[in-house]
Parts: sequence; C-alpha cells; structure tokens
Amino acid sequence: MRALAVAADQPTLADFGHDVWWIVLLKIVGVFAVLVLMTLFAIVFERKVVARMQQRSGPNRVGPRGSLQSLADGLKLAFKEDIMPALADRPVYFLAPVIAAVPAFLAFSVIPLGPVVSIFGQRTPLQLTDAPIGVLVVLACSAMGVYGIVLAGWASGSTYPLLGGLRSAAQMVSYEIAMGLSIVAVFLYAGSMSTSEIVAAQADGNRLSFFGLEVTGPSWFAILLPVSFVVYVVAVVGETNRAPFDLPEAESELVGGFHTEYTSLKFALFFLAEYINMVTVSALAATLFLGGWRAPWPLSIWDGANSGWWPLLWFFLKVTAALFVFIWLRGTLPRLRYDQFMRFGWKVLVPTALVWILVVATMRTVSREAELSTGEVAVFVGVPIALVVLAGLLIASRTANRDTRLMAEDAAAGGIHATDPEPDVLPPAGPRHRPAQGAGPARAEGGYPVPPMDLTVPPSPRLRRAEPVGAPAGGTPGGSPGGVVSSGRRGSTATRAQEDLDG
Repeated sequence: MRALAVAADQPTLADFGHDVWWIVLLKIVGVFAVLVLMTLFAIVFERKVVARMQQRSGPNRVGPRGSLQSLADGLKLAFKEDIMPALADRPVYFLAPVIAAVPAFLAFSVIPLGPVVSIFGQRTPLQLTDAPIGVLVVLACSAMGVYGIVLAGWASGSTYPLLGGLRSAAQMVSYEIAMGLSIVAVFLYAGSMSTSEIVAAQADGNRLSFFGLEVTGPSWFAILLPVSFVVYVVAVVGETNRAPFDLPEAESELVGGFHTEYTSLKFALFFLAEYINMVTVSALAATLFLGGWRAPWPLSIWDGANSGWWPLLWFFLKVTAALFVFIWLRGTLPRLRYDQFMRFGWKVLVPTALVWILVVATMRTVSREAELSTGEVAVFVGVPIALVVLAGLLIASRTANRDTRLMAEDAAAGGIHATDPEPDVLPPAGPRHRPAQGAGPARAEGGYPVPPMDLTVPPSPRLRRAEPVGAPAGGTPGGSPGGVVSSGRRGSTATRAQEDLDG
C-alpha cells in the first residue's frame, strides 16, 4: 500500500507479535498507568473547565491549584464504608463493577500511540498489539462493558437501579449501531480495519488539481468524511452515558441510576470505567479521524515531528481536545427526555449513517472508474454532498421543533401570560397503552411517556422466600399473597422486627 511506505518507522501488522516478554510486560504496565493517570487528569480537567464555564474556582485546595483533588477523592472512596443491600445478589453485585472496568482497559490495547521506537535497544511499536480487525476489538470491548451496568442494576435488588440498567441496555443497542455504521466509510477509504494502517492511510496529503494547479489537500478523515465524524461524535457521547445523554444515571429521575446502591471501591470502579471509556473513544476518534499520532499541520513540516517520542505529545493533545468536547457538552446542553434521545438515535443517526455509506461507496466507484484520485473525489463530490446532508438535517430539526421554538419566542417577548392557556406542545396522541385514571394524562392523551409506577425487581434465583412470622399459609397477615424476599443468610424484615420486639 502507498500509505505504508511513508516512513521507515511506520508500524505495520508484521511488526507485532515479535517483542520479547519484558517489552510486552512493560507495554501492559505502561498502558495501565497511562489510563489511570488520564482518568485522574480527566476528573480534575472536567471540574476545572466546568467551574470556569460557571464562573467559579473549582477544586483549589489539594495539591498545586487543586491538581491532586481526584487522587484525594479516590483515596476517600477506598476508605468509605462498603454497604451490601439485603436483597442484592451477592456474586453478581460484586462482579458487575469488574465487568464494567475490565473491557475499558482491554479496548486501549489496540490504540497506536506512536511509531516504532527503541526501548533499551529493542525496536518496537508504541502500541501493545494490533490485528487486521483491530477496530472491531474496540467495538467488542465497548459492547461488553454494558453488561456490567445492566447486571449492577438488576443485582442491586432495587427499582431505580434496574431502570438505569434497562436504559443503558437500550441506549447501547441504539447508539452502538450508529457508531459502527459511522466508521464503515473509514474502512472503505483506508482499505483496512487495522488501527495502525488507518493511521498510515492519513499520513500523506491528497494531491488535488485546481485548473492545472497542483496542491496538497487534507488527509484527515474528519475532513474527508465529515458526516461520519459527526455521527461518530454524537454516537460515542450516547455510548459512554455522558451528558446530555446520561439517562442511565439521571439524578432527577433515578436518584443515581444503576450505581445507586454501590459504595466504596465498587462505586470507584464504575467511576473509573466511565472515564476510561471517555479516554478510549477519544483515542479512537484521534486514530480514525484526526491522523492518529501524526503531527498536525504546520507541525508536520518539521522532519522530526513524526519520529521518536514526539508523536506521544501530539496524540495526547488530540485526546485532550476530544475530552474537552465531552466536558463542553456537559456544561452547555440540558439532559434530553428519553423518548427524544431514542428517537434521535433510530430516526436520525442510523438513517444518516446508512445514506452516507451509500454516498461514500459511490464516490469510491467513481474514483476507480474515472481514474480520479481519492482526494479529488472527496473534495469535489463528498464535501458538497456532506454539506447538503447536514443542511437537510438542520432544516428538518428546525421544522420538527417549530411549535416549541415559536412558543419560546412568544414567552421571551411577553406574548404569553399566566392567564393564557398553554399551547399544545406535548407529543401527539397515540394508541392507549394504560388507563389514565389517577396517573395523569396517558400517552394517548398527549402526555409524556413515563415508566410504569408498579415496577418490581425480579428476584434472584439464589434468594429464598421467607414467610413473615405469624403470617397464614400463602399470604401475609394483611392478606397480600406471597412471602417477603430476603437473602439466603438473613431473615426477612418482618422476622427481624419480631425478634427485636420479643427481645
């Protein structure tokens, strides 16, 4: 391939799998240390940036200018009381945080951090490993992480964590599809699913001809494939449960979501998994769309910018810029309603990604049949089509929200008073799914969709049912059927209360 010959220190698939054991061990420890340090940095960075947006100081007591605040928070969590809910499924309750955190570490193993370097005399790529399907490894690990959230919600034995886990499962299914579709165009342009080869495909600029004038165009896929980049950015925000898509842990609705019943180090593992996932998807965005570890222009003019250890600096600067976007969204946008969030994923992102794949495939065919360069087709055909698609999405969004926008403008201008009837801006009426008596307007009457108020958590098969003391067979003294769910090692609530009274 043309891209693989751009530099002698550009790693290829043939460079992996030949390292001595201590180099592999050093890389594993290095990746672990980088992720932990990036997590500590991201927490302080987020609190500082949000504080700046809100015109306050943020953390400024622990360490120089508050730089060690996240380390202090981690130590505090380690020494907090570890509480076990009485109705929790103990094995699953303990394993869920581990299941959420381990895939987050594994996904970073195929991210290229730099070129081939010399470590104690051994030539090795700055990447733990790579494979012909390296990007799919990241997607698989991100999909596995949701199992920890779903199991944590169910194993807690509480209603609100269960709702958070179910939301996370539906959210992963919806936005994982959009994220996977968004990078198909990258595979078509790079000709590979290997992360190191995708970086190599963005190494040289594309040669463009304007009326006989030869110029070097951009090579980053974020510029050549803007629709894919936008869809990827939106999808990973939903995939990582970050604001404004943090519905699985919405404090205003679910107390704390799937981790409501978690404390101490188990809660810290969920916290760690969330920020490591942020770092991983930011690193993947830099790899797929922002040239990876290669220096941006005009730094790339310097001959030594893409050799040695300098690429580490460019790579982590790109990752930090992507983390800033996560924080910027949290400090700017309000949380969406769940029906809006799911509608946006299925009715906007997925169709847009599918149409864009067809466009990119057409561009590749035109490039091959007309003997045009990839850059010329991308600039002269792809970019105009991308602008048309984005403009269509903007117009559709403004049309769909026209009534709400006009009402807000009237309210701001004083056109709506307290005595005026409220305009009808609720969702349109649909088929009745539940009676409206005593529960507010139903969905059929234009009400907002709400979860069922009588939701119960399915008991774990390892928990036994214990009859309360003094209850008749088949029911409680009050006449309600069934026993009280309790753990295998503890008595029921009624049993313990009766023992306290007898004592």
